[in-house]
Amino acid sequence: MKILIRYSTVLVLLFFSISCVQVKKEENKEENKEEEMQKVKLMTLDPGHFHAALVQKTMYPQVDSTIHVFAAEGPEVKDFLSKINQYNSRQENPTAWEINAYLGDDYIEKMISQKPGNVMVVAGKNSKKIDYILAAVKAGLNVYADKPLVINPQGFEKLKEAFEIAEEKGLLIYDIMTERFESTTMMQKQFSLLPDVFGELLEGTLDEPAISKESVHHFFKYVSGNPLVRPSWFFDVNEEGEGIVDVTTHLVDLIQWEAFPNQIIDSSQVEMVSARRWPTVLSLEEFQTVTGSESYPEYLEKDVTEDSLNVYCNGEMNYKINGKYAKVSVIWNYKAPEGTGDTHYSVMRGSKSNLIIKQGEAENYKPVLYVESKLGADFEKSLNLAVQNEIPEQFPGTSVIKEEEGIWKIVIPEQFKIGHEAHFGQVTENYLNYLASGELPDWEVPNMITKYYTTIAAYKKAKEN
Repeated sequence: MKILIRYSTVLVLLFFSISCVQVKKEENKEENKEEEMQKVKLMTLDPGHFHAALVQKTMYPQVDSTIHVFAAEGPEVKDFLSKINQYNSRQENPTAWEINAYLGDDYIEKMISQKPGNVMVVAGKNSKKIDYILAAVKAGLNVYADKPLVINPQGFEKLKEAFEIAEEKGLLIYDIMTERFESTTMMQKQFSLLPDVFGELLEGTLDEPAISKESVHHFFKYVSGNPLVRPSWFFDVNEEGEGIVDVTTHLVDLIQWEAFPNQIIDSSQVEMVSARRWPTVLSLEEFQTVTGSESYPEYLEKDVTEDSLNVYCNGEMNYKINGKYAKVSVIWNYKAPEGTGDTHYSVMRGSKSNLIIKQGEAENYKPVLYVESKLGADFEKSLNLAVQNEIPEQFPGTSVIKEEEGIWKIVIPEQFKIGHEAHFGQVTENYLNYLASGELPDWEVPNMITKYYTTIAAYKKAKEN
């Protein structure tokens, strides 16, 4: 009898254990299912620029591994798919993206009607971008877009409408500001926040602005180890936008981000003083090399003089922001000298020192931050204390070298110099965190609007001239 009772007890315990395991499995299934449903699902629309692929150069645990691509047939989308395949098949840290592509002329309608994802990623023809953004938010989709979002005054009006709709629907529109993650720029900002080293940002003058950003870019370059092939429309300012509204977006953003961190800047605080534009002239041979096209397409004939192509990709603006003088300029050359690349020059002028980023021959064409003192011997002590006590939290291992009297070079450890392509992953992680919280910092949207107000104001001023 006792044996029978013991046996029954064992059966009950065994049944109970099996039931618990089964319940646990079902709970795990539900948790996994819920986790999958909560994952961000990306839809890449009309990827006409290599930046679209760089978003997928790394994988993110919050993002579903399937990329939904909507585009018309053509070389741009083929290049995008080729780069994703390259990332998936590389030997070191390969990605595992799966592609679900729809290729057809009605790609935008298909994306809106099917909506297999909740975030639209767009990097391509700048002329179409704002219409894509507007259609996406009207359809209840979040937007993650390469700069610039707009290239003309009409587009700017649509952008304001898109932000209004996004606010009503609780959606996030975000442009990809990679340069905020460049180590020397981050360091320049950090030093500008140290009163003992920088003092206060000066008001500046037209000739010596409080803050200036100048960059040089090149049509021929390498991306992910391969020569970049640019589509012919990239050289049409009606599609790509003029230089004064394109790359300047990054520079205007950095001025707001560095000089007035976490502050809301209204467009009424911006006064455009002067602006100008000028072309880069490309030979047919240079155009052929960078595009693979044998001749200029018909839509570029308007910009051709004596068999050379005039591209209005260069621009300069001088303006006042929140009472401070600022300068932004961008230059495009055909190709960088051997061993060099795109370059950046920046100055922040403070009451105690100037913070200068240079990227010339002396710096081996790598960005380097210098601190130029306006004070006496005590300044060096303040600088060393800052490097020891204030900087290590974000950039441990940073050191300082005295170059000459009154000038010091800030040496940032190599581990923080990860390169332009890797910054796309950092910006994307940032955006994913905002999506998870359901909101952007309170200054981001108004400052995005002010940023594009500034570039469009410069465009209009330059066209007047």
